[in-house]
Amino acid sequence: MSAAVTANAFSCIVAAALVLHYVVEQWLLRRQLRHVEASRATVPAPFTSKIPLSDHQRAADYTMVRGRFARVEDFVGLVVTALFLWGGLALLWRATDALAATPIAREVALLACFGAISSLISIPFNYYSTFHIEERFGFNKTTRATFWLDLAKGSALAVALLLPLAALVFWLMRSAGSLWWLYAWIAFAAFQMLMLLIYPSLIAPLFNKFEPLAQGEVRDAIEALLARAGFASNGLFVMDGSRRSAHGNAYFTGFGRSKRIVFFDTLLARLDTGEIVAVLAHELGHFRRRHIAKRLALMALASLSLFALLAWTLTQPWFFTAFGFAGDTGRSAPGVALLLFALVLPPLLFWMTPLGAAYSRKHEFEADRYAAEVANRDQLVSALTKLYRDNASTLTPDRLYSAYHHSHPPAMIRIRALEAH
Repeated sequence: MSAAVTANAFSCIVAAALVLHYVVEQWLLRRQLRHVEASRATVPAPFTSKIPLSDHQRAADYTMVRGRFARVEDFVGLVVTALFLWGGLALLWRATDALAATPIAREVALLACFGAISSLISIPFNYYSTFHIEERFGFNKTTRATFWLDLAKGSALAVALLLPLAALVFWLMRSAGSLWWLYAWIAFAAFQMLMLLIYPSLIAPLFNKFEPLAQGEVRDAIEALLARAGFASNGLFVMDGSRRSAHGNAYFTGFGRSKRIVFFDTLLARLDTGEIVAVLAHELGHFRRRHIAKRLALMALASLSLFALLAWTLTQPWFFTAFGFAGDTGRSAPGVALLLFALVLPPLLFWMTPLGAAYSRKHEFEADRYAAEVANRDQLVSALTKLYRDNASTLTPDRLYSAYHHSHPPAMIRIRALEAH
């Protein structure tokens, strides 16, 4: 088979995968919207005494509005990806010729331009989501000044952190010989570990204010739980989540000795002491069942495999001629290959999405069981019910949509599993 035929065949495969991904997403989304709307009139049996019909209907309306908005986002994403793959990226590569004096600098400029264009396209969607959808349902607390300031800070961080990493990877691709992909993976993995270490103390405070959890009943109960679980952290903190949103949450951040436990102030305002302890016990379950370590190991293995696949791709001229580049682009401009690879991969691997979601839901069930062992099961059920209600999370997702997308089990299945424990 000639190189031209192979290139055309690969281009068709990617186009088919891109369209198939879009069609599957839209089919699942239509199922979700129909199911949520059909279930809107009645609160599901496990929640009839706990969640008013008005709150259930609000959650259904919120889900449907966000789903319809997602249709527009998905279509724009399809068009933008297609434009970049079939002509746009090649055009942008030619345009960067005058922006930099060295090959690596030009590749970094290409990445910066691609990132800037992608961000500009996403801004209207983020703005509408924040100031129309979230505000309509009473969740948005972000001012327009904060929105634009967050955008500026995020962009500055991306430039300061990601572009130097990209320059290092591009240099390794050119200079480190046949094992460049292994060295690049090591650099990438080291960067991820560094981010885990510095995020709690250096990056997160750029966006939110963190204060130590005040002494009192809640802190005493949490410290008693941590002592029972044998868990050491670098502090208990309250984050001013209410500055941006009415949604509530709690999470662990950091790695090793830099681990922190962070509560949104909105969460502390909604739950009583026993419920807060139960939610924290669930998060502790992820550490005690080694979910974090397992996910990090899986991500490391996946990224290593992708770097190895990219190294092979660089030697295949059809990969580049399929999208308007010269056949020797893998040797002359490996940075272009990295960006092109990143565009091609998602439509080809979209079928793996439900596998990752199922793996995550398995961990959620395990963390719930751990929480039921070290805290009060009924208080965890009560806390989850309040969070579903206050965050307007639908209680009636479509089964297939949830299996494909959701990293957490549906409300009814999750609570039934806890009550059966």
